[in-house]
Amino acid sequence: MALPRKPPAQIFEDPPANLDLSLLDTERIPQHIAVIMDGNGRWAVEQGKPRAAGHKAGIQGVRELIRTSSDIGVDYLTIYSFSTENWSRPRAEVKGLMALFASTMVAELDGMHEEGVRIRVIGDMAQLPRRTRETFQNGIEKTRDNKGMTLVIAVNYGSRLEIIQAAQKIAKQTLRGDLTTEQLEELDEDAFAQYLQTSDIPDPDLLIRTSGEYRLSNFLLYQTAYSELYVTPVLWPDFDRFELCRALIEYQSRSRRFGAVESEDG
Repeated sequence: MALPRKPPAQIFEDPPANLDLSLLDTERIPQHIAVIMDGNGRWAVEQGKPRAAGHKAGIQGVRELIRTSSDIGVDYLTIYSFSTENWSRPRAEVKGLMALFASTMVAELDGMHEEGVRIRVIGDMAQLPRRTRETFQNGIEKTRDNKGMTLVIAVNYGSRLEIIQAAQKIAKQTLRGDLTTEQLEELDEDAFAQYLQTSDIPDPDLLIRTSGEYRLSNFLLYQTAYSELYVTPVLWPDFDRFELCRALIEYQSRSRRFGAVESEDG
């Protein structure tokens, strides 16, 4: 069972002078936040350290993001941990990342379980090293029945491949006769979404990207069609609960129209 949620004044205790907590409406917290955690390498370079040090420093940001999101009332949090393109990075860096994923899951699993967090993974785990894969699978199994926030970890994930695989599933069902021509012609956006790995997860309301880069990097391309985008120049290891609060306040200042025209009466 999830622990009782804390009031914002306690979650964001001792905020910086330029952060006005009164602007945060706790009744309008996004149901689903997705995060592209970028900037570990640049942070390390700025600190005069190897890139691996940036990835390790970024773990504290992940820990704080999960705890704060759960405390503030977010139902789904998706973090982009490793893309299908990241395999092209130097071999030593990839090996270090995989080891870091495994050790972090082992270290944090009991705490997340106590908080009621339910762990999901999207992406192809089959290609992960055995220890990394097994720690993720253990996390999924241990937290399967939890009722708190769902943490979705995107690892070895690529959105274009996900969409292609969805189309392949539809094609196979059609060839087998499980989908008729009439059903195929009536296939709409919601029906297509059921073939994605996120079929039982609502689309993100808010997509946060750190490090100031304005691109989606092959992340949830179908699901973020109408997500609010928030880009901050802050590098991931420096993204703390106060930066998340700024993102939430900015999100709440926007009018989500989903392609419609804003009404004249506001």
